[in-house]
Amino acid sequence: MATAAALAPIRAQTAAPAAPAAFNACRACHVVQKGAKSGLGPNLYGVVGRPAASVPGFNYSPAMKSSKLKWDEATLDAYLAGPAKKVPGTRMPIATPDPAKRAAIIAYLKAAK
Repeated sequence: MATAAALAPIRAQTAAPAAPAAFNACRACHVVQKGAKSGLGPNLYGVVGRPAASVPGFNYSPAMKSSKLKWDEATLDAYLAGPAKKVPGTRMPIATPDPAKRAAIIAYLKAAK
């Protein structure tokens, strides 16, 4: 029987990356877990590289549906800095003005795939 210490390297390879403290505010609306049901906001698992408004079954705002955005790092950074400025009419009310916090959030989302 394998010990917990022997399994630690395997768990480290398969576990989701730890969320930075900067993501704590995001947790009120978003999950980042493969196959998990969306909350008030869409599930952000695999968001980097996908088109906006593409989580099946999530009720996006008309503004987000028509945005034609692709969630690359630069677009995520601009959106997190000012959601309503990037996508007027979006339902996301919270901006992250601190560039270091945005970078930490984006790095976490990038690793969660």
